Amino acid sequence: MEKRDIETLDDIKQLVNTFYGNVRQDELIGPIFNEKIQDRWPVHLEKMYTFWQTILLDEYTYQGRPFPPHAQLPIQEEHFNRWLSIFSSTVDSLFEGPIAAEAKSRGHKMAALFQIKLEHIRQSPFPPLL
Repeated sequence: MEKRDIETLDDIKQLVNTFYGNVRQDELIGPIFNEKIQDRWPVHLEKMYTFWQTILLDEYTYQGRPFPPHAQLPIQEEHFNRWLSIFSSTVDSLFEGPIAAEAKSRGHKMAALFQIKLEHIRQSPFPPLL
């Protein structure tokens, strides 16, 4: 079956739902997500739809700041690497094209930025300004 690119909100929803379905089953990062989100998965997924819709489709529906919710999580480089692995393989399993490639690129950039910010917060003697 030939894959197509990410083009619509329904494509974003398919990507997000498939990705987080995979995350929830993962032995390394699944417990962290499930502990933090608990029974609020529908709210989290809706937020992720708008986040990726804004980033990939230039439809500005996301209101929020993506970093602060991650600042207090017990996550390290290995967790980011697993997230990226699952995200990239999910994108590749569903889509191909320039927007799909951009999704993977943005995922890598966000993971790198989040790790830098987390390291700064953890090394600083001052409380974070979130």
